[in-house]
Amino acid sequence: MSSTASILQLLPDIPYFRDQSEEVLLALAATASQQKYGEGAVIFLEGEPVSGLFLIEAGTVKISRVSREGREYILHLIGAGDTFNDVAVLDGGPNPATATAYTDVRVWCIKRDDLKRIAGLYPELNWAFVESIARRARHLMGVVEDLSMRSVRGRLAHLLLEQAKAFEGDEVPRMLTQEEMASRLGTVREMVGRALRALASDGIIEFDRHRIVVVDPERLAEEAEA
Repeated sequence: MSSTASILQLLPDIPYFRDQSEEVLLALAATASQQKYGEGAVIFLEGEPVSGLFLIEAGTVKISRVSREGREYILHLIGAGDTFNDVAVLDGGPNPATATAYTDVRVWCIKRDDLKRIAGLYPELNWAFVESIARRARHLMGVVEDLSMRSVRGRLAHLLLEQAKAFEGDEVPRMLTQEEMASRLGTVREMVGRALRALASDGIIEFDRHRIVVVDPERLAEEAEA
C-alpha cells in the first residue's frame, strides 16, 4: 500500500476527521509525514517546541509527565486511531508531556502551520478541534475525580475495568507492570501490589500466568465506584 493510500485509510478513523469531505482528507494527507519508532523510543519530550499533531497508525504510545523528584505519571496509553499532542498543536505552546513508543509504532505527523493553513481553507475543521478539546477536558476531569475521590483499590478496579473493556473480555493481559499501574494511578508499586492481592483474596480477580482474569465484574465495578 502506498503512503498516500495508507494515510487516507487512517484519517476517517480519527474522530477529528471522521465526517470531513474527501477534499479535506486529501489536503491533510498531502502534508502528513510517516514516522516509525521502536519500543521505548522517545517521540518527543515535554517542554520542547510543538512537534505537530500525531496520528497513530499502529502500536501503542505512552503519554507521561515526570515530577521534579523524577517520578513518572502516565497520563494515557493510546493506540491506533488515536491522536496526541492536540493541545500544543492548537495553542502553539510547548509539548505538554513526553510521548514514548510503548510498543513499536507507526505514526503520522501534521505540522502546526500546515494544520492552521488547512483549517483556514476548510472552516468545518474548526468545530472538530473544539470537540476534541472538550473530550480531553472530560478525560482530565475523570483523572481529577479518580485521584481525589477514589482509594487506590477503587482506582485500580477502575483501571482493570478499562483494560478489560479495551480487550473486549474478562481477561486483562499483563500489559502494565505494577510500576506502570502505579504511574497511572498516582501511587507507588507497593500499594498497587497490596490492592491486587486484596482483590484476588476477595475472589474478584485471579492471576493466570501473564494475565489478570476478572472473576466477578459486578463486584469489580462496585469497587471502582466505592
